[in-house]
Amino acid sequence: MFTNVLPQGTNEVIVNGQSAATKEKFFYIGNASFFKESLQPLYSDIHFSGNIEAGKKLLAQLDHVPDVIILDVPHNHIELVAFKVWLLAQQLNEIPIIYNQAYLSGRDTKLLFSQKLVDDVINLEQHFSKLSSKIKFFKRVNHINPSNKPAQKTITLPTACRFCFIKRTSDILVATVAIILCSPLFLIIPILIKFDSRGPVFYLSKRAGRGFGIFNFFKFRTMVVNAQDQMDDLADLNQYSNEAKAPVFYKLQNDPRITKIGKFLRNTSLDELPQLFNVLRGDMSIVGNRPLPLYEASTLTTDEWAERFMAPAGITGLWQVSKRGKADMSNEERIQLDITYARTRTLMTDFRILMRTPGALLQKADV
Repeated sequence: MFTNVLPQGTNEVIVNGQSAATKEKFFYIGNASFFKESLQPLYSDIHFSGNIEAGKKLLAQLDHVPDVIILDVPHNHIELVAFKVWLLAQQLNEIPIIYNQAYLSGRDTKLLFSQKLVDDVINLEQHFSKLSSKIKFFKRVNHINPSNKPAQKTITLPTACRFCFIKRTSDILVATVAIILCSPLFLIIPILIKFDSRGPVFYLSKRAGRGFGIFNFFKFRTMVVNAQDQMDDLADLNQYSNEAKAPVFYKLQNDPRITKIGKFLRNTSLDELPQLFNVLRGDMSIVGNRPLPLYEASTLTTDEWAERFMAPAGITGLWQVSKRGKADMSNEERIQLDITYARTRTLMTDFRILMRTPGALLQKADV
């Protein structure tokens, strides 16, 4: 049936169907044996993986770009967004992604399209015969030709340099001193949060930093516990317009999900104190670009936007001190400030931003 079956204990099977009817290269993530057997005679080069994590490892080893990725696995939104960000980091973001509708509710489907996580959703069992035409359509629209696909702009990340060493050393020193000085606040704020609303003291989320690296981001919780579930219902309050081709950003004016103590913590930026531990861990820097939620980072798929990821994620940065709290700032302005910092960052630039940060801490707009 299949050739080149891997040893027991692995979950990838690579198929090279020399007599396939089409030349499309196909990447399937899932465990449905029916689809595996049905795909073999249709495509010239097929790769199978049982889950997304194993799929990433296999994709990284390929010497060509697949024409399509089929996701035939239960919907795990965090895992899917992380996969999309990983594709960005590997410069594989132009590969169309088709999700099996059987695993999605109507709300799930709307969410995946709004966050640009998939290119299409179809019921594989009912519309399997349409896959080939779908792939050909995406190839025409995206002008993808795996055999001679134009090279994308490479994000060059400076590593071993004097600037990086001094910046990292100063980050550790500043974060350590700040944690010691703010230690009373680390005792008082959790008590206030617990008295104000039920739920955990800290808010943890996946964020994308330098080079699209994903890390656990720490903050004091400022919202009600089910805040994430209310995003779709409150989309009309989003201060960023999110036009069809623009990057997706989500921030609400007069956000009703924010608790009473949460509003105070945000307006004084005290909710960001736990990020000092992100700095010690090496996830972030004191000065850098805003660490983006994965659903935002996954929309920055073009070279003009991706350059912002050359710089590390930071607690404060050029955007914060330039237009912090101003609700009239556009998506493009936010990203352009990040790109400007990524291109011009020096120790002197960081020092100037640090000096301007205290004056920007008290936000004037309720955002």
